[in-house]
Amino acid sequence: MITLALIGFVGGLITGISPCVLPVLPVIFLSAGAGGGARDARRPLLVVLGLTLSFSVFTVLGSLVLRALPVPQDIIRWAGIAILALLGVGMIVPRFEALLERPFARLAPQAPGRDRGGFLLGLALGAVYVPCAGPVLAAITVAGATGRFGPATLALTLAFALGTAIPLLIFALAGWRITDRLRAFRTRQRGIRVVAGSVVVALAVALTFNVTDAVQRTIPDYTSALNSRISQAGDVARALAGGERTPAALAACQQLAGQEAPELTDCGPAPRLTGLNGWLNTPGGAPADLTGKVVLVDFWAYSCINCQRAIPHVNAWAQAYAKNGLEVVGVHTPEYAFEHDAGNVAAGAKRLDIRYPIALDNDFRTWDAFHNQSWPADYLIDSTGRLRYVGIGEGQYPETEQLIRELLTSAYPDVTLPAATDVPDRTPTSSFQSGETYLGAARAQYYRGDTPLRPGTADYTLPKGLADEQYEYGLAGTWTVTGESITAAKNAVISLNYAAADIYLDLSGTGTLTVTAEGRTRTYAVGGVPNLYTVLHRPGLGVGTLTASLSPGLSAYSFTFG
Repeated sequence: MITLALIGFVGGLITGISPCVLPVLPVIFLSAGAGGGARDARRPLLVVLGLTLSFSVFTVLGSLVLRALPVPQDIIRWAGIAILALLGVGMIVPRFEALLERPFARLAPQAPGRDRGGFLLGLALGAVYVPCAGPVLAAITVAGATGRFGPATLALTLAFALGTAIPLLIFALAGWRITDRLRAFRTRQRGIRVVAGSVVVALAVALTFNVTDAVQRTIPDYTSALNSRISQAGDVARALAGGERTPAALAACQQLAGQEAPELTDCGPAPRLTGLNGWLNTPGGAPADLTGKVVLVDFWAYSCINCQRAIPHVNAWAQAYAKNGLEVVGVHTPEYAFEHDAGNVAAGAKRLDIRYPIALDNDFRTWDAFHNQSWPADYLIDSTGRLRYVGIGEGQYPETEQLIRELLTSAYPDVTLPAATDVPDRTPTSSFQSGETYLGAARAQYYRGDTPLRPGTADYTLPKGLADEQYEYGLAGTWTVTGESITAAKNAVISLNYAAADIYLDLSGTGTLTVTAEGRTRTYAVGGVPNLYTVLHRPGLGVGTLTASLSPGLSAYSFTFG
């Protein structure tokens, strides 16, 4: 927890000095000294307190609340902009400000009249400040979106908010100090409030028309290297994943995953399948009976292409060794919001011909019990309930099957096993292949464009020279962006620079998808439950640029490659 708090604090400090805060700094600077008296040092504190409070609440709870309500995903940002505009007018017209403050009187700490205006202004600024992102904020946002909020997420969020508040408070205090020291400011309080109110209104207008994006286009992200250090450090990445410390024996087995000659070892007692939201492919939806059996627990998500390539092997093992004492359980832990729907999972399982039991792990409880961090991942348990092997990612199917056969022979010495299965291994082997490319704002590490990718609706223009860079994509037209997806509006186009043999696009909605690649154009009808669509298939690895045009209403989540 201490490590997590330190990570959050450092991440907050970095965000507090990043280019994304620049548009709100003039408001903080001027409003801090525009209170009921220039000598009241509490106003800058209240402005920053309100900002960090609303920022923390909206970041952690915003995605959970929005997911449960039939409202637009960017409603928090628009509410913040509206409140900013009203407060700006209130600073110019005192009677209107008094009217605005009245409903919020109980929210602010006990302070003389106008100080509440500083607190309320901070609350509004926090709502528009949410899009400022980095690896720590991304982890907090994903935890909130998946319902994984707990003490670790709370500690991370509070530490992040504190780290962000420090540079902002320094700036606010500087504004108050200048106002306090300079005589011209002390004698012209009314004029200062009018100027400050005008700046607040101007910020609201600039946010409405995305004028503030010009700041990020013109000023390089001088904090990107620091954020990269946080996200790439191994210990930090594990801490960001949250949860309790992984037991030593299990952690050792996870670190051995992928070795050239895997073998059975003692990884400790097998974690329990816990906190599940239901079962598929079992009589009456009852839990599968695992007593005294060799068990393969396979973590997967139905729209994950890596999982889809691995499942034919898991299917084959389940069918070949079911009579010999093997029980396969597919633990479906959703990567995207639409994968929480049991009907979508059932449809995806049917397409993949999965007949073994499927446990629905929508709340990540079993995922966390196994301290898992990957799709797909296999956990092999012997008949006594000991975890004996961990496999992460694709590949090593013959080796995994051999371990299954060893456990079955050990559990049932008289068993006669069938011949080993023979399923083609389609695991990509090229080190030059593009990596999974997420399109939503939370994990869009390969996005390139002049307009920052952030939640909300905006117009995008393809950057120049995109085809000269590997593993990047750009957008054109009007898109509505959320943390995990982008939804097409007007003239919506994705341009992707790739290195792959096969390219898949995860889509939802109803409409048409037009793809141009390698001199050929194809149009696909999109409909039904969210699913993967093969948008390019070639005999071997190749490089190029793919252009995808989406009709209005279609949502895209990620590109995956084979």
